Amino acid sequence: MKQQTKFFTKINNNTIRCTLCPHNCTLKENQKGICGTRINYNRILYTTIYGEVSAVNVDPMEKKPLFHFYPGEDILSLGTIGCNLKCPYCQNWNISQNTEYTTENVSPEDIINICKNKNIRHIAYTYSEPIIWYEFVYDTAKLANQNKINNVLVTNGYINKEPLKEIAPFIQAANIDVKAFNDRFYTHLIKGKLQPVLETVEYLYNKTHIEITMLIIPGWNDNLNEIKKFTDWVSSLSPDIPVHFSRYFPQYKFDTPATPLETLREIYDIAAEKLNYVYIGNAAIKDTENSYCPHCGNLLIERTYYNIKITGLHKNKCSKCGKTLNFKL
Repeated sequence: MKQQTKFFTKINNNTIRCTLCPHNCTLKENQKGICGTRINYNRILYTTIYGEVSAVNVDPMEKKPLFHFYPGEDILSLGTIGCNLKCPYCQNWNISQNTEYTTENVSPEDIINICKNKNIRHIAYTYSEPIIWYEFVYDTAKLANQNKINNVLVTNGYINKEPLKEIAPFIQAANIDVKAFNDRFYTHLIKGKLQPVLETVEYLYNKTHIEITMLIIPGWNDNLNEIKKFTDWVSSLSPDIPVHFSRYFPQYKFDTPATPLETLREIYDIAAEKLNYVYIGNAAIKDTENSYCPHCGNLLIERTYYNIKITGLHKNKCSKCGKTLNFKL
């Protein structure tokens, strides 16, 4: 469904610039941006995916992954098609890198009604990149807030400041994918830049609940010195930000073998020196998915895959030492 967008400027008689994300694509008549979903039509920028949904599912909150935001509750997950980065290992490449994927058209009101009918109070914009779905996400998130429904962005964080500032008041949580802590990874491998992603994290910190994910790919972003620098950067914002390191498996254009469990264990140990909440995903490594109180060591939440047991939290306080912790319940 085609709808006019907000974030663009006119350059000359037939050329415009999209200003939604740091690519700032310059588009001639009928040309689409790198995301494949925003087009110059008569010197107006349109989105071609407003209301176009590729998947709608009810997921556990932990699948996003969000471990500190209403743990154990269900969340309505929906996604579209397209992406503004080009990850050759993408786990959802069939929708993120394929703008011809079959979709269904829905309205923001449809999504709110699904939540009400299923008694769900959270929506996740996920699967592909919600930033390029900006207009629909904005409208739906605003309506959701009016109906006391929370909004979650599962995003690569590749967005310009103005659109981020405009949508942030309607977002209650975000999991931001910091794909690596080196510029070469972004520029050479996925056709983007690291700095705008870091700025997104820094902006959203203290404005909403954030968690960070990094998929560990052997030979690309598993350098332990880089992991230490990444950990130092997160810690400089707050040691209480939950960080998820996930195990990579071969997918799409990548046939590199899966991340060794030993590497993930090393990364966990390095990050845990500075951060209070470190988790390993997609791998069964003992005690790397549970949450413990950083003050007294009390077991707060025990997790086995997506099954959780809250054992040591009373609201957002440790039931043993009484300290207020970084959990939304």
